[in-house]
Amino acid sequence: MLILLPPSEKKAAEPGAAISVYIGVLYNALSWSTLTKAAQVRGQKSIVIISAKYGAIKALTVIEPYKEKIDTAAMRAPITRDLDAYAADLIIDCRSSTYQGVWTPPANKCVEIKVFTKVDGVKKVITHMSKKTRGEVVRHLLLNKSVPTTPQELFEIVSQNFECELFETNGKAPWVLEVIAK
Repeated sequence: MLILLPPSEKKAAEPGAAISVYIGVLYNALSWSTLTKAAQVRGQKSIVIISAKYGAIKALTVIEPYKEKIDTAAMRAPITRDLDAYAADLIIDCRSSTYQGVWTPPANKCVEIKVFTKVDGVKKVITHMSKKTRGEVVRHLLLNKSVPTTPQELFEIVSQNFECELFETNGKAPWVLEVIAK
């Protein structure tokens, strides 16, 4: 399992592990410091953060706080090289659209997490608070006893805690797991 996360605009004031430097909505919901040791080990193995400054980094990569917008053209080659090297059965894409342009994962084994809300039974797209739900989904995956290796297994695990629906790849675009925010 490879979990792709975007960085956070909001950062801690001093250098440290990337997972602790990023303190935005997604990372607050993930709440790394409160995870079990086993969940943190799983996260160390599976989380890759796409950073505008540092490229594809692991959760415990030490970074300094920075303010930088991603240069998609400049970052595409190094990030593609790094991420193509992962031999994951399943890629769980929690990146924002800004960071999706730097690497296109294989559609057949990638599931993009899209977040919606329901208003009077009708699905509505949400933006900022989708980060919170993505953080909660990643937390749930890291704490779960089993590791998903297929989109269907991912759906089974996430549906334990969230209302969601899985849409199959068309061969070009990835699978999509639509999650309803709590």
